[in-house]
Amino acid sequence: MDLVAHLGLKWPIVQAPMAGVSTPEMAAAVSSAGGLGSLGLGAAGVDGARDMLRAARALTERPINANVFCHAPAVRDPRKEADWIAATAPEFARFDAQPPEQLSEIYRTFLEDRAMMEMLLEEKPGVVSVHFGLPDRAWIAELQAAGNLVFASATSMTEAQACVAAGADAVVAQGIEAGGHRGVFDPEAEDQALSTLDLVAQIASAVDVPVIAAGGIMDGAGIAQALDAGAVAAQLGTAFIDSEESVADAAYRAALRLPESHPTVLTRAISGRAARCLNNKYVALGARLGARNAPDYPVAYDLGKALNAAAKAVGETGYGAQWAGCGAMRVRAGSAQSLLQLLGAELEAVQSRGAP
Repeated sequence: MDLVAHLGLKWPIVQAPMAGVSTPEMAAAVSSAGGLGSLGLGAAGVDGARDMLRAARALTERPINANVFCHAPAVRDPRKEADWIAATAPEFARFDAQPPEQLSEIYRTFLEDRAMMEMLLEEKPGVVSVHFGLPDRAWIAELQAAGNLVFASATSMTEAQACVAAGADAVVAQGIEAGGHRGVFDPEAEDQALSTLDLVAQIASAVDVPVIAAGGIMDGAGIAQALDAGAVAAQLGTAFIDSEESVADAAYRAALRLPESHPTVLTRAISGRAARCLNNKYVALGARLGARNAPDYPVAYDLGKALNAAAKAVGETGYGAQWAGCGAMRVRAGSAQSLLQLLGAELEAVQSRGAP
C-alpha cells in the first residue's frame, strides 16, 4: 500500500498525537495543509475524545489520526502507593500543600474500553493508532472494516512483528530519541533503546507494511534521513509543541529553549512509565527518590498531576510533564500550518539537491 497516496498527503509528515498538547485545531490545520494531523485521546475519556474528533472534523474533511493507549491495567500495590505518597510529601510541603491521601488509576486502557471502540467505529477518524501494545486482532479488523487504517507503535523488531501479525496497516517505529512515553509493550522488559534510524532500517527490511519513523525528527533534513532509512513517512511531535494551536503553557514553551532543560531525560517518576521529558525539577525529584519506586502507570501520574498543580499554584513551573524529544532545542514557533509547510519545503529542498 502506498500510504501517503492512500491518505492523500502532500508531504509524508505525521503530526504526533501528543496527549495533553495536541488540539483539534492543530490536527485539522496539519491535515488540511497536506500532512496527517493527530489527536492524543488516551487521557480524554469517551465523551472528551468524541468532542475532540468532532471539533477537528468541523474544521477539515481530511483524515485525522486518533491515538489510544493499550497499556496493561495497573497492578495496584497499596503499600507501594502509600510509600510514594509519603516520599513526595516533603515536596508538597514546600508549596504549602498536602499530597493526595490515595491514588487512582486515572486513565482507562483501550484494551478494556469497548465504549471508546464504539465511538471510534461511529466517528470514523480515518486513522486509529495504538500505543503501548495492541488491542485484540478482532478490534483491529473492526476498525478497518469501518474505514480506518490502523497504525501500531513499536520500539523493537519483536514488537513490530507483533503489530504486523495483529493486522496493523503500518508500524510507527519509535526510536529512543522520541519525546513522551516510550511505546514499549512490557515496561518491565529491557528496552533495546534503538535510535530512530536504526530501528526504521531494521523494521523496514523485515516487514511488508509501511513504516513511519518517530523520534528526534525536527526538520526536513531529518525527514529525508528517515525516508532514506526505509520509512514512508516521519512522525514529528516536539516540532509542534510551540505551535500556535498547542495547549502547552508558556513555561513549557520557554523551557524547550533553556540550556538547563537539556539533554532531555527518560524518567518513570512522573507517570510510572518511562517517558522522555525536559530536565526539570520533577525529573530531579524522581532521580532522588528512585523512579523505579513509583507506582504503576497511570497511578503514579495521579500524584504527578497533583504535585504539578500544587507547584503551579505558587508560581513554580518546573514540575510539569514537559515531554520533549532529543531535538527540542531546535523547536520553532508559528502556526501548525506554517510549520508543516516549512517542513515540506525543507524536505523538497533536500530531495532536490540529491536528485541526479
